[in-house]
Amino acid sequence: MIKSPMTLDEARARDATDPLRGFRDRFALPDGVIYLDGNSLGALPRATVARVDDLMTRQWGDRLIRSWNEGWIDTPQRIGDKIARLIGAGPGEVIATDSTSVNLFKLLSAALHAQPDRRVILSEAGNFPTDLHIAEGVAAGIPGATLRVVPRDQLGAALGHDVAVLMLTQVHYKTAERFDMAEWTTRAHAAGAMMLWDLSHSAGAIPVNLNGAGADLAVGCGYKYLNGGPGAPGFLFVAQAHQARLGNPLSGWMGHAAPFEFADGYAPAPGVRRWLAGTPPILAMAALEAGVELMLEADPALIVAKSAALFDTMAAIGDALGLACISPRDPARRGSHIAFRHPHAHALCQALIARGVIGDFRTPDVLRLGLTPLYLGFEDVVRAGAILDDVLTTGAYHDPVFAQRQTVT
Repeated sequence: MIKSPMTLDEARARDATDPLRGFRDRFALPDGVIYLDGNSLGALPRATVARVDDLMTRQWGDRLIRSWNEGWIDTPQRIGDKIARLIGAGPGEVIATDSTSVNLFKLLSAALHAQPDRRVILSEAGNFPTDLHIAEGVAAGIPGATLRVVPRDQLGAALGHDVAVLMLTQVHYKTAERFDMAEWTTRAHAAGAMMLWDLSHSAGAIPVNLNGAGADLAVGCGYKYLNGGPGAPGFLFVAQAHQARLGNPLSGWMGHAAPFEFADGYAPAPGVRRWLAGTPPILAMAALEAGVELMLEADPALIVAKSAALFDTMAAIGDALGLACISPRDPARRGSHIAFRHPHAHALCQALIARGVIGDFRTPDVLRLGLTPLYLGFEDVVRAGAILDDVLTTGAYHDPVFAQRQTVT
């Protein structure tokens, strides 16, 4: 057994003085579980239960269809403006709607249609698969369009005069490596391309300043660090400067300028509302709004500082155990999870889950542990490290049952 770089007493002392400690009690965390997968599915905020219950029993149950005129119809814009405060956007630039994948389809299609002399979507090899899959589908549906995928170190050279949009995920889903948003937005603009960011592993986890970087477009999900619940609605950002000239390819009635006039022809709504399509999922929106409001109460600087400290603690444990950390050590170059490479990472992950430490596995050999500052403490990390030590030392992960189970997320 290794000597932990932080004792339990030291961890408890850090937790006792943690200015974010009060947020832990505002989540419904199960006893006996150390949850290190909030980067994949955020924990349940206690306020969400009451919020959704009110929506079902009073708003839907008692008010019935009248609730559309009592707040429901404005939900996507209202939540969008709240998310905007987390990602450095302005009022009327973000809307909560659909999924990340659907929103990517909308924005990539719009960027290509707006620049008929540029036919290339450029992205990084190893980007999150749905981003590449959606981009491939968009390119296949627009004459002459193509998806160009290159390794990270070749992106600059690939930014040619034919690129319509550079699509990058700010924090890599596997390694947690972070792109410099301002740098790459500037490089895209210098090449005449639009810049689209995927913030799925950024929003609520690291500092994001879309307008400060001059970004054009962005998407993100609501179920990771925003704690909006499984399959929570996503969001999209369109900079104010582009809103009049970009069109939503999914011209649904909720994006119409006058949806309740029921005209046969389509006229896009002004501003960010044009990016709506179908009827918003109000039950899911209620859960998302509760999670976003909770995140807005926390000081972003404290989140960043605690994330870095949790990472350093877990990285030191990994070093002592001889695990290969593939996440950047510099906090300015990473997100809020840590990834270790191990030849039996899948079985190791399953053995940890069986002992109450929930992380996740990413093919082919990555153990990924989320470090979510609002509800994770230093004692959690130290205890998880001791269990990881025991599993590795005893070889418990070699049990055939762990190789056969399906992993979570």
